[in-house]
Amino acid sequence: MSLKKSRRQAPGGICFALVISLLLGTDCSDKKNNYTFPFLDPALPLERRVDDLVSRMSLEEKIGQMVNDAPAIERLGIPRYNWWSEGLHGVARAGLATVFPQAIGLGATWDEQLLHEVSTAIADEARAKHHNFVKKDKRFIYQGLTLWSPNINIFRDPRWGRGQETYGEDPFLTGSLAVQFIKGLQGDDANYLKTIATVKHLAVHSGPEPERHMFNALTNEHDLHAMYLPQFEMAIRQGKPYSIMCAYNRYNGQACCGSPGLLGNILRRKWGFDGYVVSDCEAITDIYKYHKIVSTPQAAASLAVKAGTDLECGNVYLHLKEAVAEKLITEAQIDTAVKRLFTARFKLGMFDPAEQVKYAQIPYSVVDSKEHRALALEAAHKSIVLLKNENSILPLRKDLGTVAVIGPNADQWLMLLGNYNGVPAQAMTPLKGILEKVSAQTKVVFAQGCELADGMPMFYTVPAQVLLTGENQPGLKAEFFNNTTLSGEPLFSQQEKTLDVNWYDKAPRADMDDDNFSVRWSGFITAPETGIYQLGFIGTCKTKLFIDDSLVAKSVYHFRDEYGDPRLRKSDPLSLVTGRKHKIVLEAIETFADAQVQLVWAAPKPNLKKDAMEAARHADVVVMCMGLTPRMEGEEMDVLIDGFRGGDRTRIELPDTQRRLIREVQALGKPVVLVLLNGSALAVNWENDHLAAIVETWYPGQAAGTAIADVLFGDYNPGGRLPVTFYKSTQDLPPFEDYRISNQTYRFYKGKPLYPFGYGLSYTSFAYSNLQVTPVGRDSVHVTARLQNTGALPGDEVVQVYISAKGTGEANQRNPIHSLAAFRRIYLKPGEAQDLQFTVPCLRQRDSLRVSIGGGQPDTQMPGTSNVITTTIPTL
Repeated sequence: MSLKKSRRQAPGGICFALVISLLLGTDCSDKKNNYTFPFLDPALPLERRVDDLVSRMSLEEKIGQMVNDAPAIERLGIPRYNWWSEGLHGVARAGLATVFPQAIGLGATWDEQLLHEVSTAIADEARAKHHNFVKKDKRFIYQGLTLWSPNINIFRDPRWGRGQETYGEDPFLTGSLAVQFIKGLQGDDANYLKTIATVKHLAVHSGPEPERHMFNALTNEHDLHAMYLPQFEMAIRQGKPYSIMCAYNRYNGQACCGSPGLLGNILRRKWGFDGYVVSDCEAITDIYKYHKIVSTPQAAASLAVKAGTDLECGNVYLHLKEAVAEKLITEAQIDTAVKRLFTARFKLGMFDPAEQVKYAQIPYSVVDSKEHRALALEAAHKSIVLLKNENSILPLRKDLGTVAVIGPNADQWLMLLGNYNGVPAQAMTPLKGILEKVSAQTKVVFAQGCELADGMPMFYTVPAQVLLTGENQPGLKAEFFNNTTLSGEPLFSQQEKTLDVNWYDKAPRADMDDDNFSVRWSGFITAPETGIYQLGFIGTCKTKLFIDDSLVAKSVYHFRDEYGDPRLRKSDPLSLVTGRKHKIVLEAIETFADAQVQLVWAAPKPNLKKDAMEAARHADVVVMCMGLTPRMEGEEMDVLIDGFRGGDRTRIELPDTQRRLIREVQALGKPVVLVLLNGSALAVNWENDHLAAIVETWYPGQAAGTAIADVLFGDYNPGGRLPVTFYKSTQDLPPFEDYRISNQTYRFYKGKPLYPFGYGLSYTSFAYSNLQVTPVGRDSVHVTARLQNTGALPGDEVVQVYISAKGTGEANQRNPIHSLAAFRRIYLKPGEAQDLQFTVPCLRQRDSLRVSIGGGQPDTQMPGTSNVITTTIPTL
């Protein structure tokens, strides 16, 4: 029987009641607790239960469990399980979910407690959604409890497109936040895990994206342990995640997913990791196909399993039976991996009575709950970093006469969510947030102003007035089918004025299967003016778009079955003629995850700049929402425009089209507030020299617009701090492919940045005083100081402690300039003071230790709203 076929069959083998009980998470024992198999008995030790289960499995059954879409083992009552689920900053690709700021924004909060609360909310929603799926016997991708997050790679270079998924460039900040995120995901129960956190990607992994399947990252041992491993060690030792993901690339010649050094010596023996390792998707394929370390799939599978990779995202492990026959691996070595995997499922309570697993009681009402929406707003508030505020132009008055809101990021909901995102009930754009914030007398005028970049136009929902049904009625005809083949007679049909639907994890109608339907929209589109257009869709279904019977756009994913990610898919430029009706058909097939489809286009916009200049000319203040988008920076993308390549950036300045518009608007002499929305550092040098205020907001999640407006108009005092260095130029950076420590990150950068790591302003001021440093043994020091809010407003201060060791010899020459050693985010009312205490580790081999405490790094010479005080103590 093939694996594929077995996944589809009805339960059989043992008693039907047992299978149903497992599907529902209930007990199938009799009243005397005589369980069908010992592995079903919750009273037995976990190890014994796992051993019993695995001993009953054939080699083929064991191998089937080692790929992410693990089939059911019907004779044992083991239901199908897909290990791939996402929870980076909200449950992703699985229907309605609360969407928090992207990870880089969470890093900018510098708030460990907040990270714990956010991940707790994510885990609660994942649990509730999982059990809701299981009740319907749905066990597809993104519906499980094994969340492939957080990403704790070091954001060593701002050009890396996936840096937005990380907490920044510092190992200590990253590790500290990761520990709390992991603990929140996994819960605090002594017997069960709420979800399983998967820290990724071990270990030396941060681009380049286009070459990641064949790239070999090179460093020496010092750089490995100084830059790339500390946050992983913190996460493993303190957070205790039960899963870790290995990376695509090679490290010093060894595939990361086949490295005995990384996975065996360091991860398991040195750090004591006892969970399971999962490969990045198709990384085992890379071992033989691109890295060419071995020549066959079975050799690659054997290499990876023996190195310690227990689970594959992919299908190469299905060659393990051949590998056993060829004596490349033993069944006992396979058993080790399978036992780790089933230990995880037992720890999640998947084989125990539901009433015994407290996390199985989490109600579905937590999803998108009022409390979680409030937490998303708090996280967005705390992620915002005030970079410049000349003459205290901010906060703005709410009763201004006219506010011009200009920029391609001012009214785009999808951009706000970053990548690896869920879909919220509502995403508040900056424009909407400002409209809701100002007084009724204030006029708000919006103009896009420019495209994101040359070759990167903005897409909007196709308006109703250009759509016609075959009966010449406004809109499109929608036909709904209760199958995934668009076959037979439609279940029902209706007319829709525009195509912008989101059923989340439900169906268009109650009598339809929410993971087994399809829809066809058809009609005509008439261009309002002759010109070059691009048509496309934003969707999570398997979707195709036809214009005049030609396929112009379709869902394309890097990995099989990765539907559920709401990406934009677009046509090549099309010439449309005014007055001519062009036939349009869009087909969408829904089999799992989200059900969302939006028909969009990029129409000719001849007056973009003219409209923006007119809006700015008549405004009292101009708010410019500029920056980047996940369409430009992200994971292995097909983007190749000036400044961007394959998901990475080739330069760190704003795109030229945005820079030109900013300069022309500033030349009008109006006060300009620049709001940046982006996932990586930007070199905004001219803007810093010429604009009144600059606010960094990252990809702020569903509450973006409200949080931004609260900061701009004074209902929230910003307290976020940069988790990355903002350099002045791409020329300040070493070659992107060079992983050796030279000039990367604040710890080793010898130049003067535009904005340093840890930087951020407030609407109030803070003062540090009375710094005392006392040795504690030979390995740490006790640091005390006093902090006071010396301004007129309440606000948050991020206390930062840095240390630098001064000594002699070659080892000292490789030490960082200084390193973050402790931090704490503290709220103080005007005049309120707090005594601070920290105990921080320090290096033994040194002549002296320099310790600083304050609102940022020492010696930056940056104007700030808090001071930094420093002292030096001699060798112990």
